[in-house]
Amino acid sequence: MKAELKHPYNIFFGTLANQIRLEIIMLLANKPLNVTQICKKLKMKQPTVSKNLTRLERCGFVFREHKGKECIYTLNRTTIKPLTSLMKAHVRNYCSKLGHHNC
Repeated sequence: MKAELKHPYNIFFGTLANQIRLEIIMLLANKPLNVTQICKKLKMKQPTVSKNLTRLERCGFVFREHKGKECIYTLNRTTIKPLTSLMKAHVRNYCSKLGHHNC
């Protein structure tokens, strides 16, 4: 792979290779939420969630929309939503056979 292509792929897969960001992605796959709702559902502190949302937004995984005083985060329905379906199917079909720690 050419060197100029490695960096974007590293950023993309590095964004996915984080448990907190994966949990946020899977949560937003169900419906748009604000930061407070995400924090409550994941039982995490606001700075942690906000830091990870910033990375997700910067990489185009999620979009932020201002509604009054709050920001609503939605999953990128064009690329990331289908990717979550593929990841779930892959884990169900292949990783479950290996056990949780081997995939």
